[in-house]
Amino acid sequence: MISPPPERPAAAAPSRGRRQRPGEAGSAASGWERGRLGPARRLSRALAVPLLLLVILEAYTRTAGRDSDALAPPTQVLQALWRALADGSLLVGTGFTLGSAALGLLLGGGLGVLLGIALGLSARAARIGFLSIEVLRPMPSVALIPLAMLVYGFGLRMELAVVAFATFWPLLVLAQAATRQVEPQLLEVARALGLSPLQRICKIVLPAIVPRLFIALRLGVAIALVVAVTVEIAANPHGMGYAMSLAQQSLDPAGMLAWLLWIGVIGYGLNAGSMRLQRAVARRMEGQR
Repeated sequence: MISPPPERPAAAAPSRGRRQRPGEAGSAASGWERGRLGPARRLSRALAVPLLLLVILEAYTRTAGRDSDALAPPTQVLQALWRALADGSLLVGTGFTLGSAALGLLLGGGLGVLLGIALGLSARAARIGFLSIEVLRPMPSVALIPLAMLVYGFGLRMELAVVAFATFWPLLVLAQAATRQVEPQLLEVARALGLSPLQRICKIVLPAIVPRLFIALRLGVAIALVVAVTVEIAANPHGMGYAMSLAQQSLDPAGMLAWLLWIGVIGYGLNAGSMRLQRAVARRMEGQR
């Protein structure tokens, strides 16, 4: 009787993925660690030069520049900033300036965007208003401070009027240019569908110009903050600009630089917030598409 041939061992199932090479796991782990350390390294490199300059300024103001009326050691600047936060003047001044800038931007920028869209949709209206816009637009907003003081006196309304005038023109020009770049076929389809002017603006024009409007918004935020602080330095006895001017008149360089540093931090935060809002709206619009 012939015995059956011995069974061959089953072949190993072929690997679905590629074969891992020696040392590959270690390289993957090191890459993961580099990914974790990447932001920290970038932050440390970005802070290297400012920290070095602060150390040099601290050493200079403690030695050769210790009698300066314009400079103060960074440590004293931070102490002055902490004192302003502790006594509440930092929050009060910041709230007044940001409130004035926000209301002025809402009023002037909102009117500028609406009028810019109207001028962008109507070539005839743009021709009629061209001369008036080109005459008033180059006028410096700070030149209106004496007039605003005569009309409104000191306080919120005076600063609000100047900020609104300053933010009105750039947003008008940018909104008008963005509206002119809307595809004419879209507007023709809207007319064929019988959409009202308000429906055309809400459903056709605004979605098409949103990316450019956010660029205008970032510019308007910066202008509103700059003009608000300038008005407070020049005339209005309120807000962050007035506090910085008061510290300068009191020969307090640490307090003056503390307010200047805080204004820079506020400006950076507003710009970063505008960029985040722009990215969030862009992602939402892409998801809807």
